[in-house]
Amino acid sequence: MLELSHTADSAGPRPNAVIVGVQLPSVTSEAFEASLTELERLADTLGLAVVGRITQKRSALAPASVLGAGKLKQLGELTGGSGVLLPYSPPGKKSADEADAEPAQAPDTHDAHDAHDAHDTDDDASKPPPGTKATLVLVDHELTPGQMRNLEKATGAEVLDRAMVILSIFKRHARTREARMQVEIAQLNYLAPRLREASAGQDRQRGGVGGKGAGESALELDRRKIRDRIAELRKELELVQREADTRRSRRAGVDTSTVALVGYTNAGKSSLMRALTGDEVYVADRLFATLDTTVRVLKPETRPRILVSDTVGFIKKLPHDLVASFRSTLEEAKDASLLLHLVDASDPAWRDQHQVTRQVLTELGAGEHPTLLVLNKADRLTPEQHAALAAELPDAIIMSARDKVEVERLYARIVDFFEQSMQEHEFVIGYDQQRHVAVLHESCRVLEERYDEAGAHVRVRATPAVLGRLRRELALDGEAR
Repeated sequence: MLELSHTADSAGPRPNAVIVGVQLPSVTSEAFEASLTELERLADTLGLAVVGRITQKRSALAPASVLGAGKLKQLGELTGGSGVLLPYSPPGKKSADEADAEPAQAPDTHDAHDAHDAHDTDDDASKPPPGTKATLVLVDHELTPGQMRNLEKATGAEVLDRAMVILSIFKRHARTREARMQVEIAQLNYLAPRLREASAGQDRQRGGVGGKGAGESALELDRRKIRDRIAELRKELELVQREADTRRSRRAGVDTSTVALVGYTNAGKSSLMRALTGDEVYVADRLFATLDTTVRVLKPETRPRILVSDTVGFIKKLPHDLVASFRSTLEEAKDASLLLHLVDASDPAWRDQHQVTRQVLTELGAGEHPTLLVLNKADRLTPEQHAALAAELPDAIIMSARDKVEVERLYARIVDFFEQSMQEHEFVIGYDQQRHVAVLHESCRVLEERYDEAGAHVRVRATPAVLGRLRRELALDGEAR
């Protein structure tokens, strides 16, 4: 996994990287450009300086190297590598590492790809300054172990696919014990099939009683260690997640309503969290700036209280292992009474981002939850764009988390949502049960409170569940007396 001492906030020169992408027939030019731009932003978050692009239109990824021979040569010029793959030779004619790699170029497909390259548009005009060489290659696709090794040999640079870039960012930004374990599990699941065979003379372990035949290869030992480590982490994570489930259950038992902020990464969830709760949560204009779930009280406080939770952001091509590992964190969305689905309205690809978020929410079982669509960052829109969005999505809230007036308008919509399910009820509490008056003030909105010879008459407004619980508590207390 990529380890960099440099971060996006560090001073000094950044490691240089080249972006590689292949536009397939099913991908539009707009979507292709948006995906590459997003990968560049991921690189910036990781502390890298993107100095060039190599792009190509193909009917399919080249099985051995993603790119065709011509584009691979251009990539080698940017990294200082040869840009050429060694011809394929039968197993046993090369080193153990090369034998494990995929064929560099199969004769029957090589000619077809070269013919296809002749019709490609050379749209990789961005070149690094003279004398600047990239030390990393970021590929906007998921690579097989063979493709990754072949690209590294041809370029002489470290190669990362999109999933590895995202995993590296998650590892850097994980702060809590739970997040660190979740990321490590995802990393190990990703790493296991990409382990490389040890060098000759070091890849066999002695057999014997209980051994594996003539010996167990170093690669098999490493994979077994990974499996054992994953099993250990999952046991620890299960305990941590039980604690998180217990906290959510306690919150459910207390008379609070919950709102979950969900959306694509960098849609402005943390900024809106700060605006709605007054809490100084970390905010940065960077992808995956925060990973850990934050739960705060909506301010000004209501009765019953409303809790707001900020969940991890989503992204296109999010590694499956990360979705699985962060499922507990994302349970906040599933258990919420209301979802605020944030979208960066200023991003040309916001519709695709909206669809990605909806898809993940559906997978989590939260696709049918009550949802308010919030088109954030409206301060970056032109008046014409604002009017067009308002006409297209009349029920959406178009706003900026930096505008206090618009935040207050959203606050009112949130409160109104929970008000719709509330009912009024008047409790008569005898003077020997006066402690329940304080409970009513804590759990409900008190509309009127007066006293006579029967005791306190408290008229409140609350949800049916809260009113039902309070009635049972008062009845039980009266019977006990």
